[in-house]
Amino acid sequence: MEQQAEVEFAMEDKPKQDIAILEQVEKIYRMGEIEIPALKQFDLRIARGEFLAVVGPSGSGKTTLLNLLGGIDTPSSGRIIIDGEDIAKYNQGQLTYLRREKIGFVFQFFNLIPSLTAKENVEFAVELASRDKVPPSRDAETLLDIVGLKDRMSHFPSQLSGGEQQRVAVARALAKDPALILGDEPTGNLDFRMGKLVLKALKDLNESEGKTCVIVTHNTPLAQVADRILHIHDGGIAREEVVEHPVPPDEIVW
Repeated sequence: MEQQAEVEFAMEDKPKQDIAILEQVEKIYRMGEIEIPALKQFDLRIARGEFLAVVGPSGSGKTTLLNLLGGIDTPSSGRIIIDGEDIAKYNQGQLTYLRREKIGFVFQFFNLIPSLTAKENVEFAVELASRDKVPPSRDAETLLDIVGLKDRMSHFPSQLSGGEQQRVAVARALAKDPALILGDEPTGNLDFRMGKLVLKALKDLNESEGKTCVIVTHNTPLAQVADRILHIHDGGIAREEVVEHPVPPDEIVW
């Protein structure tokens, strides 16, 4: 209990313009005597309320970046500041608390519990979050209504389309009222129409609630919904592109 109290104190909301800052971050994976650099002296700032898309070829470091931002992995060196705190110094208990309270994950594979209904999947996520951190409006029915699934709450994952399952996953990610939403190829397993609906759900949350969203994608046209596009190659930033007029999800041409 003492450790959790200390983490809660450290993770209090702070009025900072940037929700995430990476400074000289390196990530090296080791396979026996072989070292594989995934990120190299990586510098990045993500503004609070920004919608950022990260694109690049396979093996460029996109997923590694997302895992570091979400506290799933730790850097070999450098600083990763989330909401004012350097999480590169966190132990596993603190990282678990970060993921549970501050980060909403939307994965390519929906990872829903098959024996639970859509509503129960979201309720389970609400129960895992600290009750004093979750606004009363963050109940499962409200969250599923936000992503357009008000009429599908009692359905099991096997009774939902891929796009509907992914939108349940978005609602589940919102259950803790996260500071940062991370999407790893969130439309990767969806067809064109369903992919647009999932993107629209994320974009609406970004615009209406000011949620900071970072999505990794290999689909460059899809990235045009973002405020900024980060092109990654060989573990570094090849170029950045500010999107002056983001494309509405309904108008994307894949």
